[in-house]
Amino acid sequence: MLLLNWSHFWGFARQGWRFARPHTIIGTSLSVVALWAIALFTNAHPFNLQTLLILALAWLACLAGNVYIVGLNQLFDIEIDRINKPHLPLAAGVFTRRQGQRIVAIAAFLALTLSLGGLWLWLTVALSLAIGTAYSVPPIRLKRFSFWAALCILTVRGVVVNLGLSQHFSQQFGGMGIPAGPVWILTGFILLFSIAIALFKDIPDLEGDRQYQIQTLTIILGKPAVFGLCCALIAFCYGTMMAVGLLALPGVAPEIMIGGHLLLLLALGWRSRQVNLEDKGAIARFYQFIWLLFFAEYFLFPLACWCDLN
Repeated sequence: MLLLNWSHFWGFARQGWRFARPHTIIGTSLSVVALWAIALFTNAHPFNLQTLLILALAWLACLAGNVYIVGLNQLFDIEIDRINKPHLPLAAGVFTRRQGQRIVAIAAFLALTLSLGGLWLWLTVALSLAIGTAYSVPPIRLKRFSFWAALCILTVRGVVVNLGLSQHFSQQFGGMGIPAGPVWILTGFILLFSIAIALFKDIPDLEGDRQYQIQTLTIILGKPAVFGLCCALIAFCYGTMMAVGLLALPGVAPEIMIGGHLLLLLALGWRSRQVNLEDKGAIARFYQFIWLLFFAEYFLFPLACWCDLN
């Protein structure tokens, strides 16, 4: 009996992990840790238990907000996901709609409650939840329109998270505000990169989006054009970061900015040549690769900040 209970628990946990969309959880986690580290470095604050508690509280609040946003989207996309993403718990019928609603409600409550430890943290979480709601929920449902859908994603990941959390951590560590140089550079990069993510995520979902009249750029321009546009945007991001290194702007180590982003650019070029746009699985794998590049920036950029100070 005990074995059966544990089996049920782990099965539920696995489906819950799928419901939370792991790549977004990892992206959110890395962004929180990276912005915490940059604030720690730029404010020359000592590393201690208190700084870890500040990180943990912000991380949990942002994770809960992430679960709310992706869960809410699944609640209103069950029919579409049965075509585009049949492995998701709601689309597969593993979770009921009522279970999904409960998870989303609990996540929203936790996000708003855990973020009460700081005004900027609360504003970051609350604004992210509001934009996520407008993205998925009728009658607004901004995801129906490619421009507004992309704007929602880049606003949350590019502007709200980076600037809001930077302000929060900086104040917690005794700073006067947002670190002027490094965070603005990172924000600009994530803004452009988020556009590529927002556009590319619709390529493998072409069939379901077309059937349910979701007007994405992929439907308007076609797969090859959007694929090329996304790769060009990411390449431009890397070129800009290498230019930052060549200009030796203060706050970031030039050798890390140039060498690290050159390697990522080469990886993008190599990997993009292997994609068959007629193979939905190949497109989905390349989309996950783009997320890996996104994750890499949150390792590389704090490293560049740390090396510049040492």
